[in-house]
Amino acid sequence: MTTQTDTAKNTKLTKFLNGIEKVGNKLPDPFMLFIVLAVIVIIASWIISSFGVSFIQPGENEEIAINSLVSAEGLQYMLTSMIDNFVGFTPLGIVLTMMLGIGLANKVGLLETFIKNTILQAPKQLVTYAVIFTGILGNLAADAAFIIVPPLAAMVFYNVGRHPLAGLAAGFAGVGSGFTANIIVTNTDAVLSGISAEVMGALNTNVTVTPVDNYFFMIASTLLLTVTGALITEKIVEPRLGKYQGNVDKEFEPTKPIEKRALRNAAIAAIGYISLLLLVLFLPSSPLRSEDGGMIPSPFLDGIVPIIMLFFVSTAVAYGITTKKIENSRSIAKMMGEAIKDMSGFIVLVFAVAQFIAYFEWTNIGSWLAVSGAAFLESADMTGLGIVIAFILLTALLNLLIFSGSALWAIEAPVFLQMFYFLGYHPAFIQAAYRVADSSTSVITPMNPYFIIVLAFMQEYDKKAGLGTLMALMLPYSLAFLTVWILLLLAFVFLGIPFGPGIGVYL
Repeated sequence: MTTQTDTAKNTKLTKFLNGIEKVGNKLPDPFMLFIVLAVIVIIASWIISSFGVSFIQPGENEEIAINSLVSAEGLQYMLTSMIDNFVGFTPLGIVLTMMLGIGLANKVGLLETFIKNTILQAPKQLVTYAVIFTGILGNLAADAAFIIVPPLAAMVFYNVGRHPLAGLAAGFAGVGSGFTANIIVTNTDAVLSGISAEVMGALNTNVTVTPVDNYFFMIASTLLLTVTGALITEKIVEPRLGKYQGNVDKEFEPTKPIEKRALRNAAIAAIGYISLLLLVLFLPSSPLRSEDGGMIPSPFLDGIVPIIMLFFVSTAVAYGITTKKIENSRSIAKMMGEAIKDMSGFIVLVFAVAQFIAYFEWTNIGSWLAVSGAAFLESADMTGLGIVIAFILLTALLNLLIFSGSALWAIEAPVFLQMFYFLGYHPAFIQAAYRVADSSTSVITPMNPYFIIVLAFMQEYDKKAGLGTLMALMLPYSLAFLTVWILLLLAFVFLGIPFGPGIGVYL
């Protein structure tokens, strides 16, 4: 195989990305990053308040001052609110609840078998589309998809006589650049909307964000990105790689009969669960609809997280019992516990994130920046969609340094959600714009912890492959996904298509 590594190392693009890597490696761990940010908020609140800064929030007549955390009242607040900030942080309960179901499905092997069968059963001419589509759906398994999909996709391409690195790149693009898209509501929806709801809850408004508020946009995104990723693979990436000359032992092991039976039983359980849900949903005087029979708002939407969790539990149990991975009720509890244990890093990170957001809100710095920013944009006549596009591009660049989608949104949401809210934009629309940027550039940054793992998979097929090889391989996907996703966002805006149930661009 001919590799472009040596050439890529000399390109300006690779030098730029290597610089990003060097800067990114100097950033502290995300937990410590938010501790540092919390300290910065403490110091900033003291400095700003010493100048007597105050502002009037739109819709309110009362003048609001910046509260200093370097004060008796501030010290009391930090000590007495620390536990409540952590335990009451909205995304924490949502994520842990979702992981009881999704984690169980992952532990019994349901998600991996589903992914494998989706790829294997596709006709050869549709293999590329199946790989991208499966990669996008793979975010159901959260970060596990980064480890499952790319090597499986490389093996699929190798077994059908195509270049394995093209398959690996397609799988990585689907999982990484398409991470926040899906055709069903996932953990990502819960995490991001939880942070958004937390921020909007600090305002005196009934406007909030739920896990389904970007649902229609994400369905369309999944389909568009699948086609885009397949075309990039077949028209740009694979021709550039040429014919694969290597010889490796990567023969596919087909799904076992018991796994196929288990997958069938899981599908039966899924159909049964959805049928029962629809039956209850459309019953006269359904308890899942509002008092006037509507769906927006309704107990159904309010309870979407436990509804999704129970869906995964029911299908996982059906699968696990068939494969005998679930022998009794203790097996279920054990695997759920293991899934929650896998979330320990997230739980630790949430502690720091919760304190930072709480301090930001209590000091009123976020509101002050939002009101000031909105006033500046209005005075500069920068209130149109151009500023939303600028926000997307800024986020795409920041994502090169801060990989975690929830971590970056926790930084941006307190400022930008409020700022755009004061400009009349719906927070769910701004969240959708954020998701476009957050996913697109995640496959070209070494700050992605799975970037090096994917590189290791790549080196199984090409021993000489390096960072430049993988970056050069993934850059076309990153740029294409970002471009077509922005165009899709604009299409939704100009055609008046709702981004989710009852969600438009403006309030």
